[in-house]
Amino acid sequence: MSFQNKVVWITGASSGIGEALTYALHRQGARLILSSRRQEALEKVKSNCGGNTSNIKIIPLNLADTGSLADKTRQALDVFGHVDYLFNNAGISQRSLAVETQDDVLRKVMEINFFGTVKLTKSLLPSMLERQSGHIVVTSSVMGKFGTRLRSSYASSKHALHGYFDCLRQEVADDNIEISLVCPGYIKTNVTKNMLEGDGTKHNKMGHGQDHGMEPDVFAKKLLPKVEAGKEEIYIGGTEIFGIYLQRFVPTLFHKILRKVEVT
Repeated sequence: MSFQNKVVWITGASSGIGEALTYALHRQGARLILSSRRQEALEKVKSNCGGNTSNIKIIPLNLADTGSLADKTRQALDVFGHVDYLFNNAGISQRSLAVETQDDVLRKVMEINFFGTVKLTKSLLPSMLERQSGHIVVTSSVMGKFGTRLRSSYASSKHALHGYFDCLRQEVADDNIEISLVCPGYIKTNVTKNMLEGDGTKHNKMGHGQDHGMEPDVFAKKLLPKVEAGKEEIYIGGTEIFGIYLQRFVPTLFHKILRKVEVT
């Protein structure tokens, strides 16, 4: 019950990993702030938590609207007075050849996955520095460590997160603020259904990897102890996780293997 009475703000809390984290943290007695674009979906997640939900508050937000995030942060700080953990979990994926991906799709993916995440973190960071306490958790992906066909925009946004938060970790190391970058493999969520095609339309198909991936509640159960332990980079998934190590130690061979792998 290491998260008992901790204030945890979760973005992307209306489905998938964020929803699973909500249930797991509620069971541990955390005080929760849930955010995503869809208030109705957040209300449903809150209701599904069961029991006493008085310590669950909802603040809808849209990461693409970076101009609104400072105000959303003030609202979050007003709820319980501070935030112990920020789980930057919201994001969007993309499926298209780079040459066929419209510029506005690339910009949208970067705006949500990178700029929105960074802006929200920067808005909250001064309060953590003042308290000399806090933990920022960023949901990246194995695609933050290597890339495949049809994911140029998505992988770029995740690589950017690693660069930014690796630097930030160094800057706040003496302020008792921890940063964990989480690299999931295939998790059974609707990420592939919701991802953008090159023209900006939704893919609306479940990818093979996601369809056979780890259940979100299993992922959350594996993740939380690693976050609590302060791990800086966390890999959770199936055999696809080995790609991170192949990329590190035998990159040329790994790239040849990737060219033959089916990408859905």
